[in-house]
Amino acid sequence: MKKVLALVMALMLMALCGVATAEDAPKIGIAIYNFADNFMTLYRNELHRYLVEDLKIPEENVIIMDGKNDQAEQTNQIDGFIADNVDVMILNLVQTSSAASVIQKVDAAGIPTVFINREPTKEELDLSKLVCYVGADARQSGTFQGEIIAETENKGDFNGNGVVDYAMIMGDPENVDAQYRTEFSIKALEDAGLKVNKLYEQRGDWDQTKGQELAATVLTQFGNDVDVIFCNNDAMALGAYQAIVDNGRTVGKDIYLVGVDALDECQEMVKNGTMTGTVLNDHIGQSHTAADVALKAAKGEPMEQYYWVDYVKVTK
Repeated sequence: MKKVLALVMALMLMALCGVATAEDAPKIGIAIYNFADNFMTLYRNELHRYLVEDLKIPEENVIIMDGKNDQAEQTNQIDGFIADNVDVMILNLVQTSSAASVIQKVDAAGIPTVFINREPTKEELDLSKLVCYVGADARQSGTFQGEIIAETENKGDFNGNGVVDYAMIMGDPENVDAQYRTEFSIKALEDAGLKVNKLYEQRGDWDQTKGQELAATVLTQFGNDVDVIFCNNDAMALGAYQAIVDNGRTVGKDIYLVGVDALDECQEMVKNGTMTGTVLNDHIGQSHTAADVALKAAKGEPMEQYYWVDYVKVTK
């Protein structure tokens, strides 16, 4: 009898504290494209913390899988979520080209799905009323990168030839974020009335080591002609910074360097002048929005198609 009373009291306490049991809480399947990614590590950790600590979803109901940058692996994980009858999915796709087939799967299964970080096209989202996208508009981040350079004292022209000679280190060119950051960073310079000259553009796939290799190549090939190195994310910018140092160049004195994500390390670099600027990709705002939308969808509430979280320009 004492045990029964203790159990009843415990359940009443859980209810009063807003703590859900595994049986009555939604089961959430979360697929991340690559646990090794700097930004998505911040995003994933905050998403998990917010769901478990703030929203009181039991730990065992929050299933997070590492796609290991392999779409076939991630597709198997999504199929596993469907087979396990999860109540809602939060998906950070390895390849956005897989979005249409994934949306068809989740629509057929009747599982509401929140896409994050890597944006499907409008046409793909139109395939189902059970899907939405939570993220930041990459056009804004690219624009902010270009504005950071346009707002420097020499307007990005260190060599004094009247032109901003730049190198572009892209993420995955299939990813809309990489496309928009590449396009709109340069558009912002042109909109500011500046002449631009693309010396070099290659994909670094969001990777720090590749960023360093590509920056080393462009600095070796073009030397002091390089005024600016644009990187689609901070991980590649960290790599590019090391290549700049190895090449005997100095950020802020004879070259500019910009990234996106505002990783803590990069914010410190901006403060001390070893990075020209970055753009805050608000992983806290995005992860919280994604979680809130997912829980509402799991209850059967309708979703909007897009939920936007603004970027923030970060300069010294």
